[in-house]
Amino acid sequence: MNALLQAKIDLLKPVPGVYLMKDAQNKIIYVGKAKSLIKRVKQYFFRPQEGKVFRMVLEVHDFDTIETTSEKEALLLELNLIRKYYPKYNILLKDGKSYPFIALRKNGDPLLKIAYRDHDKNYVYFGPFPSSQATYKTIDLLNKLYPLRKCQTIPSAPCLYYHLHQCMGPCVHKISKEEYQPLIEDIQRFLRGDTTKIQSEIRQKMKEASENLEYEKAKDYKDLLEAIQYISERQGIMSQNRISRDIVAISSRDFYVSLVILTYRNGNLLGKNIFVVEEEEDIVEQEISLLYQYYQNHDLPKEIVLGNEKVQERLKEVFSISILVPSRGIKRDQLLLALENAKNAIDEHFMTARLEDDMLSLLEEFGQLLHMQAPLRIELFDNSHLQGEEPIGAMVCFINGVKAPSMYRKYNIRESSGKDDLASMKEVIFRRYRRIKEEGGTYPDLIIVDGGENQMNAAKESLNQLGISLPLAGLAKDDHHHTAYLIKDNEIISLKEHQKLFLFLMRMQDEVHRYAITFHRKKREKHMGIGFFDSISGIGKKRKEMLLKAYPSMDSLEKASLSELTNIVPKKIAEEIMEKLRNEKE
Repeated sequence: MNALLQAKIDLLKPVPGVYLMKDAQNKIIYVGKAKSLIKRVKQYFFRPQEGKVFRMVLEVHDFDTIETTSEKEALLLELNLIRKYYPKYNILLKDGKSYPFIALRKNGDPLLKIAYRDHDKNYVYFGPFPSSQATYKTIDLLNKLYPLRKCQTIPSAPCLYYHLHQCMGPCVHKISKEEYQPLIEDIQRFLRGDTTKIQSEIRQKMKEASENLEYEKAKDYKDLLEAIQYISERQGIMSQNRISRDIVAISSRDFYVSLVILTYRNGNLLGKNIFVVEEEEDIVEQEISLLYQYYQNHDLPKEIVLGNEKVQERLKEVFSISILVPSRGIKRDQLLLALENAKNAIDEHFMTARLEDDMLSLLEEFGQLLHMQAPLRIELFDNSHLQGEEPIGAMVCFINGVKAPSMYRKYNIRESSGKDDLASMKEVIFRRYRRIKEEGGTYPDLIIVDGGENQMNAAKESLNQLGISLPLAGLAKDDHHHTAYLIKDNEIISLKEHQKLFLFLMRMQDEVHRYAITFHRKKREKHMGIGFFDSISGIGKKRKEMLLKAYPSMDSLEKASLSELTNIVPKKIAEEIMEKLRNEKE
């Protein structure tokens, strides 16, 4: 331990706060919080360490501290600093699964929407539901069954839903609260699990349609009945024990810990969130930090059940909810179930030898291969266009080997550049790093472009124009796409003998491809109506406007049925639209 560290340790106080460990380059490599700064920081240097902590302490050349008024304040500050600096020895939990609600607006014209938080007092919430897919199917079904308003803003003319009798038309005339009330009661009854009334009404309509020889209409009613029965079974909305509870268990093995959170809402077990991370010195402190991180992005339940009284005591200072350590009964059984899941999770982690096991070592290997320090912050670029149309650029960021979606960026490329991949690359690189230079932002340790030497030279040209020097590599596959190679400083580096690194880089490349393609698809869908209907005879300006209003995206048009389209255009034109859609898919 150097003299600077010893002098700073001697000045520490027994107060709560946050400490920031720094390496020889004055870069923050770890952020921690403590109930007593002097006690916690001294432990790093005066106790034998193992695993990640041992590696971290070897790199520490200096540290800073920030005193706080309480441990709760230290917890929050620790999390904010981790998100600000992304230190390589800190674990920042990936977002777990969120469960959707169906929200019904109280005031004005009632409408339905999907929500992932239930905090807006202007809505009544139902759920949460265990399946996002089933929830979207439920809201689609409700919008067909009950003629509520569908548009977020009132249009100037009636939309398709009005013509399909799926909306009462507040754009045509004002609907009173008394007219809406029966619909609201029926929807609430449906969402609470009572579908007998609506099923009875649909059966009657199906019978009448059949007797009138309207077999297509009768089949539509039959499909609605089957959808209602399916949704009711899948959602399992009704429950006698409507409690909101999280069951937390933690297990450790060979310097790793697994945290499992079983999520119960309205009495239903919706699912579980599992986090496997490297073990730190104090497992109680680690469990508290992990839970505090988790609940920054997830709603607190009415109660948390866990197995450690020390954790219980400390969390009570942070969360104003019921926190229990049961010794018997149903909650104890649920806790044992969570513990079994935690043990299984850590066993599975070791058996599958996941790529994340030692990300720092992998990044160090990557750095050695490129003759540079381990690239902890990597930015990857990709471009996408369709025959030169709607060109876009995309950048994804990985920090410490983990995706950082909040730092992803997308770019609309000038049409003149869009038909030239190299010009597109130059434009995107120039725009990205000009902004960082102007705003004093953080540069990456490494830039990776999708492609070979030409793409690299295009990127290098933009960097030179900006007067910026950054490590740059190109990632490309061989002719048979069996392996990949890197290009850096005119050196071709094969990844054939670096299988884990190859998989890691392919995962990164897949992510930037996915992000670029998703952005490009959304952009095309947004503007798809500009030319799609032009080649179909019989569609003039007025019909085109009606179709675009009813189907603003390609996705919504592809979901339309022939009978829906015939409410807007003649059957022959509707058939031509369906035929063109089929041809484009093929």
